[in-house]
Amino acid sequence: MSKHNVLIVDDEAEIVEALTIYLSSEDIAVFTASNGVEALAVLEKETIHLIVMDIMMPRMDGIKATFKIREHLNIPIVLLSAKSEDTDKIMGLNIGADDYITKPFNPMELVARVKSHLRRFTNLGSHKMADDQIVIRGLSLDRSSRTVEVDGEEVRLTPKEYKILELLMVNKGRVFSIDEIYEKVWNEPIYASENTVAVHIRNIREKIEINPKEPKYLKVVWGIGYKMESK
Repeated sequence: MSKHNVLIVDDEAEIVEALTIYLSSEDIAVFTASNGVEALAVLEKETIHLIVMDIMMPRMDGIKATFKIREHLNIPIVLLSAKSEDTDKIMGLNIGADDYITKPFNPMELVARVKSHLRRFTNLGSHKMADDQIVIRGLSLDRSSRTVEVDGEEVRLTPKEYKILELLMVNKGRVFSIDEIYEKVWNEPIYASENTVAVHIRNIREKIEINPKEPKYLKVVWGIGYKMESK
């Protein structure tokens, strides 16, 4: 019996067929859709643990679909696109995607990334703490439920945003470089992905800070990296 359900959303039948074969061979159950509208319909009926979604599709593209999905679900989303410009990558990350792969791609690389995201999303305790709740003034993170609250109000974070915030809160006061954050959260060497970390940090600030331009929690240490203010 499969442990995970993955939804592939792409209007290119050849890509869907190839990814279905590769993922099924890894004991992953595959669901498919050819556009964002169909993807939302699948999500209403099935328990999906990760989505692989093309950006350019008819009826509803991947950007609009990701935005709608993020209103209700926190599962990992990997976007596919024939475009390689940084602006497209940043747009996808800004609206809640966790990863971005440019076409054409090696199916084995995509499968490896999917499995990596699934491991991190489902494994709540890769490093244990005596107390599952971390509180820094009005900011609290509950590692057992993977929830974050600011002044008692829950805020919705993507899986990557949550992992970055968790890393910084667990190690409050310690400065992490962009390279360190990327390698610890994405679990792979950094390859010109500085913008990826910066975009996620900006998104986290928008969600947890009263004034993101004058943050009281997530601070930048110029020329070095980022830290969670401990006082």
